[in-house]
Formats: sequence, C-alpha cells, structure tokens
Amino acid sequence: MTTNQPPLWRRAVAELLGTSLLVMIVVGSGIMAQQLSPNDVGLQLLQNSTATVLGLTALILVFGPVSGAHFNPVVSLADWILGRRSGTGLALPELGAYVAAQILGAVSGSVVANAMFEVGTSISGKDRATGGHLLGEVVATAGLILLIFALAATKRGVLAAPAVGAYIGAAYWFTSSTSFANPAVTVGRIFSDTFAGIAPGSVPAFVIAQLVGAAAGLVLLLLLFPAAGRAADDVVLPHPAGKSGS
Repeated sequence: MTTNQPPLWRRAVAELLGTSLLVMIVVGSGIMAQQLSPNDVGLQLLQNSTATVLGLTALILVFGPVSGAHFNPVVSLADWILGRRSGTGLALPELGAYVAAQILGAVSGSVVANAMFEVGTSISGKDRATGGHLLGEVVATAGLILLIFALAATKRGVLAAPAVGAYIGAAYWFTSSTSFANPAVTVGRIFSDTFAGIAPGSVPAFVIAQLVGAAAGLVLLLLLFPAAGRAADDVVLPHPAGKSGS
C-alpha cells in the first residue's frame, strides 16, 4: 500500500464525473449541432466531433492525475489484463468499481444533457448495428487501445490527453460508426433520442465489437511492445502507482 495513491472511492468518483461529462459533451454537442445546422448532417458531425476532441482532452487533463482518466470499460479491462503479467494496473475489485462508475456516469451524462436542452430523456430509436458499423467499432477500439498503451509503454503518457483527443476526433470521420469505442458511452447514449443516440437493440453488437477490437489492440500492442504490461499504472494519464489507501 502506498500513501500517495488516491483511495478507490475517490478514483471511482473521478471516473464517474469524467465519463458523465464526456457523455454530456457528446450528447449535448450533438443536440446543439442539430439545432444550429438542421439540414446539414456533415456540419453536424463536424460540430459534434470538434466539441468531443476538445472536451475529452480537457477531461483527461483534469481527472487523469486522480484515476488515470480511463472513462471507458475496455481501457480499464485492458489495464487489468496487462497488469496481471507484472503485478501492476488495476486489481479486480478496482476494475469492478471503475466499470460501475463509468456506466453510471455515462447514463447520468445523457440525462443531464437532455435536461440542459429541454428535449426530455427518451430511449433512442437510431439503429446502428450494420456490418460496416460493427467493423468500424472493431477498428476504432483496437486503435484506441494500441495508442493509449503504446504511449504508456514508451513513457510518453503525458501526451495522452491531446493524442487520445486527436485520435477520437479522427475516428469520428474515418470509421463508419463514428467511433463510439466505449461500452459505457454506448450504453449512456441509449438515453437520448437525438443526433448522438443509439437504439438499445444495437448496443449488444456494438459492445461485442468493442471487446473484439480491444482484444485485437492488445495483441498488436504485445507484438510491438512486449513489456507494455509494466506500464499499466500509467494509463491513460500517469497517476500515482500502487494499491489504494483509505
């Protein structure tokens, strides 16, 4: 046990708040884009992706020193898997707390975004689970995992905020799914029948594709950086290592 590691409850709060704000950014900017550019879907996507890039970068900088700023169950899962090889990263109870906080945060983020724009919280009817979209989720998630853990493995984790923001912004445009790449955010977006929403029936396939993508990203990571597991404590942003205090 170390004294400089934030206690688990504090890290869970950081993950909850960070994921909630991330979904507020995604959903809220999607609603604003629909209102400002109702007849131009391309411009809506540009507005939505720009807000997400800037917001995600800022959120990683704010919450990274506390929890690592995962905001994503597949990142936390990959961190746990890699850490088993070297005794680093999240322990299993920490993984459970992170994932629960991320999902709760994502749902709350949609609810608050809807309330801000007075559109009401409703279940999305936007079906997205086509073959192309699912392949897009595999590609987007694999690239995200490879990027995050490669930065940590090469001791460049301080670049994670702009790098992850830039990657997600690019993936909005080069993947057919617009790069959800995050099971918690996917679940949260069920609760907004707006530009950024996703129908509940599309979610299981999206989450499976994201898990497949995360596995592919880990395979690529270990091929390129075999010692990556030793850097699990520095994901996404470097933060104090070791087991939690109280």
